[in-house]
Amino acid sequence: MTQNNAPLGIGLMIATTFVFAIQDGISQHLAREYNVMMIVMIRYWFFAAFVIAVASRATGGLRNAVRTEQPKVQIFRGVLLAAEICVMVQGFVFLGLIESHAVFACYPLLIAALSGPVLGENVGWRRWAAIGVGFIGMLIILQPGTGVFSVYALIPLASALMFALYGLLTRYVARKDSAATSFFWTGVSGAVLMTFAGFIFWEPMSTGNWYWMALLCCTGAGGHFLLIKTYEVAEASSVQPFAYLQLVFASSLGLIIFAEQLRSNVVIGASLIVAAGIFTLLRERAKAKAALRLARAPSA
Repeated sequence: MTQNNAPLGIGLMIATTFVFAIQDGISQHLAREYNVMMIVMIRYWFFAAFVIAVASRATGGLRNAVRTEQPKVQIFRGVLLAAEICVMVQGFVFLGLIESHAVFACYPLLIAALSGPVLGENVGWRRWAAIGVGFIGMLIILQPGTGVFSVYALIPLASALMFALYGLLTRYVARKDSAATSFFWTGVSGAVLMTFAGFIFWEPMSTGNWYWMALLCCTGAGGHFLLIKTYEVAEASSVQPFAYLQLVFASSLGLIIFAEQLRSNVVIGASLIVAAGIFTLLRERAKAKAALRLARAPSA
């Protein structure tokens, strides 16, 4: 049963973003030496085992988690997320953590923009204005039309678009399927895809890097466990703005561990994107509360 303990939920979300930032740093380290497909494949094997274990312990067990009326959409969601992770990790290799996360931070704005045509939701002028501000921030980061622009910057943008579509499809399947069902299909579908793709690029890994690989798997499962607990103890609208702290944590790792540079245009652009994203999340929360009040109001 979901509680409504906002302070605990916020604390768990901060911990979640920190663990996921560590995961991204390890992914960047390994992807600089080994093929991305192989790394994500091994990570997904562990993730799938974690998902199956969680589903087995949930109400109704594994059989209930597998049951879905929308298997094609669920499978596509899982495949899409696995592909998105591969794209994002490749972005870490070419761009580093700071710029990759700065561009990727626009995904909530893409969800808001696409929620109309994909889900039929109403997007008001305030949210469209916030999306426009976020788009300006993205242009400041990418700097198209200048000698500074790098085509590699389009990699995290593609990843953000894929993740936004994944988020919208998650909303879509939630109309009929439980969160446990969606979680199960996400892990298993992705693991099947990555097994077929990753084995082609298999290469020997040093003992030291196997330790890093084990830590990567643990941070992946640990981050998802913390995320599940976050949404168990608090409303999503209360904790979601704090998900942007992953940008802060990942950027700190990029500066301290990988000696990346923090350019002024990235700071300005990312600030605009985050501000627009938080405003969009707050507007969605306000609309949800207004709809709830309307539903509870006594009819005339």
